[in-house]
Amino acid sequence: MEGKGMEGAILPKAEELGRRLRVLGLSLGTAESCTGGGLADAITDVAGSSDYFVGGVVAYANRVKEQLLGVGPGLLATHGAVSEPVARAMAEGVRRLLGVDLGVGITGIAGPGGGTPEKPVGLVYIAVAGLGGTDVRRFQWGEDRIGNKRCSVEAALEMLLGYLEGSRV
Repeated sequence: MEGKGMEGAILPKAEELGRRLRVLGLSLGTAESCTGGGLADAITDVAGSSDYFVGGVVAYANRVKEQLLGVGPGLLATHGAVSEPVARAMAEGVRRLLGVDLGVGITGIAGPGGGTPEKPVGLVYIAVAGLGGTDVRRFQWGEDRIGNKRCSVEAALEMLLGYLEGSRV
């Protein structure tokens, strides 16, 4: 996915997510690292989002992941901040912290620097946590920082919609 023109794809997904959350009477919270609050921004672009969106944490630094979201330092030391276990812990942690029905965790390497052969630029993990458990997906975008952030926001919205469709709440 290219970073340009994604705004048009994101808003309709955020609106649909809002409709579904409102109908189901569910609340949502976000824990974001590489997207820097972009998911919360997309969600709050929808009028009336305060009906279901409680808030979010931009956990860019590991200490914020640990202290606010309860991500264990052992997970960070063993797997690194950009990993499936950390995305899962972020989503579950924000759910607990904010007392919401659904939590989303996003962690990745937006670029253009910071990548390694094992964890290249564009690697992102997104987790959605609810009563039905936690789903985590791995994505590999490209080299474009803004594009990676936008693709991650769109993927998170799609994952939330899929989670709701699959009655995982």
